[in-house]
Amino acid sequence: MKTKKISGGHMLMEAFLKEGVDLIFGYPGGAIMPVYDSLYHYRKKIRHILVRHEQGAAHAAEGYARMTGKPGVCLATSGPGATNLVTGITDALMDSVPIVCITGQVTAHLVGTDAFQEADVIGITTPITKWNYQVTRASEIGEIIPKAFAIAQSGRPGPVVIDITKNAQAEIAEYLYRPYTAKKLYPKIEEQKKQIKALAILLNKAKRPYILIGHGVQIAHAENEVRKLVEKGGFPAAATLHGLSSFPTNHPLYAGMLGMHGNYGPNVLTNKADVLVSLGMRFDDRVTGRVKDYATKAAIIHIDIDPSEHNKIVKETISIAGDVKEVLQKLIPMIKKNTHRKWLSQFRACDKIEYEKAIKPEMAPTTSHIKMTEVIDLLSKKTKGEAVIVADVGQHQMMAARYYKFTKQKSFVTSGGLGTMGFALPASIGVKLASPKREVIAVIGDGSFQMTIQELATITQEKLPVKIVLLNNNYLGMVRQWQELFFDKRYSFVDLDNPDFVAVAKGFRIKGLKVEKRSQLSKAIDTMLSSKTAYLLEVHVEKEGNVFPMMPTGASVEEIRLE
Repeated sequence: MKTKKISGGHMLMEAFLKEGVDLIFGYPGGAIMPVYDSLYHYRKKIRHILVRHEQGAAHAAEGYARMTGKPGVCLATSGPGATNLVTGITDALMDSVPIVCITGQVTAHLVGTDAFQEADVIGITTPITKWNYQVTRASEIGEIIPKAFAIAQSGRPGPVVIDITKNAQAEIAEYLYRPYTAKKLYPKIEEQKKQIKALAILLNKAKRPYILIGHGVQIAHAENEVRKLVEKGGFPAAATLHGLSSFPTNHPLYAGMLGMHGNYGPNVLTNKADVLVSLGMRFDDRVTGRVKDYATKAAIIHIDIDPSEHNKIVKETISIAGDVKEVLQKLIPMIKKNTHRKWLSQFRACDKIEYEKAIKPEMAPTTSHIKMTEVIDLLSKKTKGEAVIVADVGQHQMMAARYYKFTKQKSFVTSGGLGTMGFALPASIGVKLASPKREVIAVIGDGSFQMTIQELATITQEKLPVKIVLLNNNYLGMVRQWQELFFDKRYSFVDLDNPDFVAVAKGFRIKGLKVEKRSQLSKAIDTMLSSKTAYLLEVHVEKEGNVFPMMPTGASVEEIRLE
């Protein structure tokens, strides 16, 4: 095989091109400078987005990966550059998002000497990556980079970190690209025929079947298969936070959202189901509540590609380790056409209870203060449920999840497992670059916004028409809610003395508008949506509003509170 001699930095660019990379998020520095010098020569083939903080690079890469299914790529220098990626890397691990992070490192002979801007990147990131590796010779790059991309995408996706010493980036050596195929860590579909047949028998006999849609459905591109399964069997289906938008909210068989702030019926009726089928979800504590009292009458079937997730939280009747799409393609022909009207009517009855006790009070303009629900509901109607909502973490996140009526697939991006405040603004950059033709709206709270507010500069520099809905209650709202309900209203350090956010946005050359009166809201949303450029809509909302339903920590799914 013919080879050529090039620098390690050029090898990295060549390997990127082989892997289909045309977009990178990063921030340069001393120990990654040879790579950036190479990137200069490839700038017509690979677009680089200069973020304002390395955490922003990781979250932007996540947003890109969530929309495309391809690994997002970010670059950072050694020491603080690398450690600033850690939050985003951990977030990607928790939410099964494929990202490949390239970090610069001091010259190989200085590793371990506490050299300037040296950090033990391998040691730091070992617990939060699927795989990491330190490259010390240029000749390794043609083999290691393909392996990094393969591992990031294979099985349950996740983050990979490749730490490249400065000498390896600059060294001239022969470049040989070596493709890598990751090993499948789960059985072949043919080996699971017995389990799939047993599942079909259970579902066909079930009186109260229940389908739970997790993030794995989107990862496997199995949305259409889920719909076919649900419609054929007449099964009620609910979604986790990350499962939202994988099933249309206006479908007659859609039951709602699971979890701590999910809908009433999907939670309380878990304990009446006789067959519960979990698709690509991991039985997170926010969904199960008190585990010993979860799905007490149901045969639990868990379909998940990660074998380590099976029987980890709940005792499963049938465990199927595999790709959700492949499994459902085998299962659907075995399912008998059916309806479960009586069972479904119980969900609708719960909907009425929730509407009267939680939704109606939230939607009613009983005070002069605008409520978060009003903003999200109006936003949903004006966009016909077709926008991509990128939510940060807190009360606004739960309100967006509850009240935006998703009608298109891949329309909800948020930080779930790690619950990272500051996620939405940089993630919306990656989402918009991945889906330039879709309306991308970041829904953010005033606390979260200030954690990564510097990425407004990235939005301006890249001319990205990201829309930002800032729900400002001058509080760390979710923490305050817990302090109100469980700490006798001892509001300990949650009151925020905020800046003039519209003026701040103007400083970044981003148009904005502040809304304080209900009469202004509708027109203001229209103005934001019609903008051809980035836009900040700051809405002052009810200061001490709460999110209900709510399942207290340690409670069972049946103990969810409506008020």
